[in-house]
Amino acid sequence: MKKALAMAAALALAVSLAGCGGAASTPAASSGAASGTASAASPAATGEEVELTVFAAASMTETLTQIAEQYKEVAPNVTLSFNFDSSGTLKTQIQEGAACDLFISAGQKQMDQLDSAADPSVNTEGLDFVAQGTRLDLLENKVTLCTASNSQADITSFDDLAAALTDQDILLAMGNSDVPVGQYTQQILAYYQLDEAALAEAGKITYGSNVKEVTTQVTEGSVDCGIVYCTDAYSAGLTPVDYATEEMCGQVIYPAAVLTCAQHPEEAQAFLDYLQTDAAMQVFEQVGFAPVA
Repeated sequence: MKKALAMAAALALAVSLAGCGGAASTPAASSGAASGTASAASPAATGEEVELTVFAAASMTETLTQIAEQYKEVAPNVTLSFNFDSSGTLKTQIQEGAACDLFISAGQKQMDQLDSAADPSVNTEGLDFVAQGTRLDLLENKVTLCTASNSQADITSFDDLAAALTDQDILLAMGNSDVPVGQYTQQILAYYQLDEAALAEAGKITYGSNVKEVTTQVTEGSVDCGIVYCTDAYSAGLTPVDYATEEMCGQVIYPAAVLTCAQHPEEAQAFLDYLQTDAAMQVFEQVGFAPVA
């Protein structure tokens, strides 16, 4: 028994030191994350202070910050440390070895690229960062069109935007192609048979490295309009003039998963469980998120 406990402790130490430096999962991390139950020696059971690192899409900044305050009452020994950025940037950071316990993406593609169970045509590098049994579709968002208050362009719908990009001198802000909001926008442009490269060359498109940068361009009035999530429009005090349909860009689903290299897989699973509770969903729904139907 003592030998078994010693081996378990050594394995746990190796996992904590490894961070996200490798693609292969460890049995200890995967099994703990998948079960979501704390062992007798876990920080959750002993009350040991834990710093849980959560990588989340920039569009979740306000909601997760608020939920973190609520979570202090649920798990007072857990300190939540957030890294908010575009899902593409976060995926790259995880792949390159950044320490992360829980990843929440604004698009399936970025999660698929880290998931060994995903289609190999998406996970082209055979990466194995997603602890199997932990991945779920957490939230749904909406892609919206917002206009700047000082814009002279008469744009009240995506149809108007498509016509204006073709015929008028306007400036649209959108996300880069490596971030989900940019990818959804590309699908909308394709839906209207618009040539993004030609529009960019003509000076009708400007870009942001994440959805917050796009939203800022609209609120500052440096563009006529921008395509952002309804949650970011709400947070920035913008009123959407139109909402993209599923036919235009598909569903906007936010997947979440504990990572195989999580230093605190049980606490990560516990927080992911909390994000699905009515208390957390109430915060999400206030800004326009919705549970996945």
